[in-house]
Amino acid sequence: MNLRRLREVWGEWEIRVLVLSSLSLQVFLLFTGGLRKRKAAWWLRMPLWLAYLLADYIAIYAMGNLSQNQKLCDGSLDGEMHLLVFWAPFLILHLGGQDTITAFAVEDNELWLRHFLSLLSQVALAGYVYWKSRPGVRLMIPAIIMFVAGITKYGERTLALRAASMGCLRSSMLTPPDPGPNYAKFVEECQSRTDAGLVAKIVIVQERPPDDDHHVEVKQQEYGDLVYSAHRFFQIFRRLFVDLILSFQDRIDSLSFFRRLEMEQAYKVVEIELVLMYECLHSKALVIHGRLGRGLRFFTLAAPVVSLVLFTRALGDMRGYYKQVDINISFVLLGGAIFLETYAILLIVVSSWTYTDMRRTEALRPVAAAVFWLIGLFQPEKRPRWSNKMSQYNLISYCVKDRSRWYKKPMEWLEWRWNFRVKTMWDSWRYTTSIGVSEQLKSHIFEQLKSKASSISKDPKSYRKVGEHRGQWALQRKGLYQKLGWSVDCEFDESILLWHIATELCFYNKHYRAPAEKDDDGCCISCSSSSKCLRCLCVSSSAPAGNNDDDHGTTARERDPDNLVTVSREISNYMLFLLVMRPFMMTASIGQIRFGDTCAEAKNFFRRDDETRDEKGCANRLTDVDTSIAEPRDVKGDRSKSVLFQACKLAKQLMELEGITEERRWQLMAAVWVEMLCYSAGKCSGNAHARQLSQGGELLTVVWLLMAHFGVGDQYRVLEMIPIDTNMMSS
Repeated sequence: MNLRRLREVWGEWEIRVLVLSSLSLQVFLLFTGGLRKRKAAWWLRMPLWLAYLLADYIAIYAMGNLSQNQKLCDGSLDGEMHLLVFWAPFLILHLGGQDTITAFAVEDNELWLRHFLSLLSQVALAGYVYWKSRPGVRLMIPAIIMFVAGITKYGERTLALRAASMGCLRSSMLTPPDPGPNYAKFVEECQSRTDAGLVAKIVIVQERPPDDDHHVEVKQQEYGDLVYSAHRFFQIFRRLFVDLILSFQDRIDSLSFFRRLEMEQAYKVVEIELVLMYECLHSKALVIHGRLGRGLRFFTLAAPVVSLVLFTRALGDMRGYYKQVDINISFVLLGGAIFLETYAILLIVVSSWTYTDMRRTEALRPVAAAVFWLIGLFQPEKRPRWSNKMSQYNLISYCVKDRSRWYKKPMEWLEWRWNFRVKTMWDSWRYTTSIGVSEQLKSHIFEQLKSKASSISKDPKSYRKVGEHRGQWALQRKGLYQKLGWSVDCEFDESILLWHIATELCFYNKHYRAPAEKDDDGCCISCSSSSKCLRCLCVSSSAPAGNNDDDHGTTARERDPDNLVTVSREISNYMLFLLVMRPFMMTASIGQIRFGDTCAEAKNFFRRDDETRDEKGCANRLTDVDTSIAEPRDVKGDRSKSVLFQACKLAKQLMELEGITEERRWQLMAAVWVEMLCYSAGKCSGNAHARQLSQGGELLTVVWLLMAHFGVGDQYRVLEMIPIDTNMMSS
């Protein structure tokens, strides 16, 4: 009996619960839909993913529920039925989604045609519901107004998904066909001049350098100018996300601008560009930021306001026909629609898109300044535009901590027998950490890219070749390529594992001293004025002279071994994380297989005796292995892809470099790791970079775009040529 009563209550309240749930989900999506560009936490992505899916399912199910429960009317007044039908346009409005999120992942944009068919079917279903219920004229007019607003919102979402699909996005960036100069006519003209006794000289002008002076003046720019420049460059560099190339002029303009920026401001411009790309891919930015889009947004606000007025008047003589709870729900839906549209307009006003559009018009410059002041309140300059996080995964730490447990055996069985990657997911959750991207790391990357951009020759082959280096450039500058080049000339995934393990062994080497205690001046307490301390880099007469090439563009703080060690290990752990957990962002390789074989050999080595299994002890035991008796690669053969003891060999070579101080060794390792990071960023496809924007962004994507702005890489393949420049001379 109780169950029967419960079913009756649910049958009466089902549609009410559904429409209120639909409204609640829209409010949640409005406030949280744009947070993913700055937050990478799973606790945000999981609820947002569920809300994104449930929002459509609930609205479609509620529409079907309305159509099933409505009876064909003969024109008589059924107050409850008519008021419930009045809610149908709001479900269409909710299916239109919010401006802050149209696609949860870039793959959702490719399903725009499915959303278009859903738009047609849901509009037809809503019309069928109205035909069955035939509400009175007083409710029909506000319902029609909301119905048109709902179709407008749903149409905006469908257009936004279509515009953000990779095919449409790429086609929108293509330039019109250009046949160029008339070659046949040019040849005829040259031949006729030659026959007339004149000499036609053809001059081909190669790409001009951005600046003749390598040392340009660095100037701090206003934040408003940075935002405006970021929008200008975004219109050009967004082509990289769809794997299109850029012209020589794009490189010249970008390099000239970025060479004059401070490090923080250069990263800020890149961050703004990434936010703009995120909004193009995952929001309605491509549709609403225009005259038509902004005009439609005011219409979708006016529609619920007018409907509220008309609905309130319609209740004057007919309140007794409707249940009070249904009247209250109707007011909640109308008020919710007004709130959602008002907030959406506020987001448009305080958007950098609006500021940039106004700034282009001289008459609107004062209004643009007011808009920018509001932007500064909601989006302060100091706030990172992306997560500013980088994941860390350490091989030695994983091998030491990942001990055999009873609950891991079913995970491994499911993974290797049925391809359910349960163990991989467990390892990712258990052994992956996240840290903030430090200023020291950003500075090392920035200075190395700036140094490369200034030192390479001006022909395109040279700056494309620089992007192919993954440690060779750093080793050559130190004069160590002949000795260590084997470690960077192998396959890239093997090179990452070799240098990752070697970095850890050097860090845990028994000769490595912990950072010394420093006084208020930043000098070691034990250091005297007559000696040089490697920890604080106190300058003394006995300090060895530094190499000008090695120290170029770096500060004393950046050359501090403690900072160099930190930077090297952070990049090392990050690159291993990409290799193991983000293989789609790396070059095609057997990196995961090689990582698994290396871990298997490391675990077997660490379990050989009963010594204390801490990371430092295990690292020192690896270092003590004599790799000079036989080449590790020859002993392993092709049976296993492990590079564990090859890495031990590399670590010993690094520790035994003659005439290289600890500071110089870590300078070398940091330079190699930055070069590997840049190489990996340049080889990752634009689509893979775009995929990560919805998860807070990746440091790899930031570096990739910064490389493009400094003109390093293979994104530029077009030369400037003047094909016709004839000088007539007497024969």
